[in-house]
Amino acid sequence: MNERIIELTEINPNDFFGAQNSTITQLKTFFPKVKIVARGNKLKIFGEAELLDEFEKRLEMLIKYFNRYNKLDENSIERILTSTGKEEEIRKSGNAKDVLVHGVSGKLIKAQTANQHKMIDLMQKNDMLFAVGPAGTGKTYTAVALAVKALKEKEVRRIILTRPAVESGENLGFLPGDLKEKLDPYMQPLYDALRDMIPHEKLQAYLENGTIQIAPLAFMRGRTLDNAFVILDEAQNTTHAQMKMFLTRMGMHAKFIITGDPGQIDLPRRQVSGLKESLLALKDIKGIAQVYLDDKDVIRHRLVKQIITAYKSIETE
Repeated sequence: MNERIIELTEINPNDFFGAQNSTITQLKTFFPKVKIVARGNKLKIFGEAELLDEFEKRLEMLIKYFNRYNKLDENSIERILTSTGKEEEIRKSGNAKDVLVHGVSGKLIKAQTANQHKMIDLMQKNDMLFAVGPAGTGKTYTAVALAVKALKEKEVRRIILTRPAVESGENLGFLPGDLKEKLDPYMQPLYDALRDMIPHEKLQAYLENGTIQIAPLAFMRGRTLDNAFVILDEAQNTTHAQMKMFLTRMGMHAKFIITGDPGQIDLPRRQVSGLKESLLALKDIKGIAQVYLDDKDVIRHRLVKQIITAYKSIETE
C-alpha cells in the first residue's frame, strides 16, 4: 500500500475541512478505497498509486475552488468530485459573472456603479489607470479588488499598496510606537479593503512573505516593480518629484492604478499636486487611461452624497 503526505499551505484547515471534518467525510465517500487521516494542516493518504493520483488531482481542484470563493459546501464538493476536471467547469459552477472577488464569508465583491465598471473595463485594456473622484466613490476599494483578482488568477505575483505619508493636519511624530506602528493607522483603509476580500490567515501569510506589501510612498524609491499590481492611493498628496518617482518604478508585467481626490489636497500651500500634473501630462499616452468618478458613484451613507454636493457649492463660490 502506498502512502503520501499532503500539506495544506495558506489555508485554515478548519475552514477547508469543515465542521466535523465534513469535507473529509465526502472525500471518503467518493474514494472508499483510499484511507485518509487528517492531522492539523496535513493529510496522510494510503492506497493504490492510481487512486492516490486521482485523489490528489481532485483535492487540488477543491483547494483552487476554496481559494477562489473562500468557502466549500456539500454541493460544490460533489460537483467538483464528479466533474470532468476542467477548470472552466468549476469556474462556471461558481456563478461568477460580474464578480471581481469572492470575499470573506461569501461576500461578493463587484462593481456597483457605471464608473466602477468603467474602471474594470479600462484596466483590462491598459497597464496604467488613473481613477479620480471624491470620497466614497469606491475607487480605492475597486482598485484593491482588481489587484486581489489578478493575484488569485496568477496574473501577478504580488500586490503593492502605497500612499504618500502626508499628515493631513495631524502630526505622526507624536503618535506612539515605531515607524510601522505610526504608519499602520494611516494605511488602515487599505487593510480594511483587504480584510473584506482575503481570509485572515491567508492575508497574514501574504503580508509576512511579501506577497502583499503595504508601505508609504517613500519606500518605493529605487525599486523596480515587476510582476506586480501596484496601487498608489491618495495620490493628490504627491509632489511632482514623488509622482514622477512612483510612475517610473513600473517594471515588466506590472499593472498600476493611481487613485486620488483633487478636492482633498493636504499639501502645503503653493505646492502643486503631482496628481493634477500627471493627469494633464499623460492624458494622450497609449496604455494609460483615466476615469473620473463623481457623486453618482458614492456608495457610502446617503448623507455623503449630499455633503459632497454641499461642499462643491461653497468651494466654487
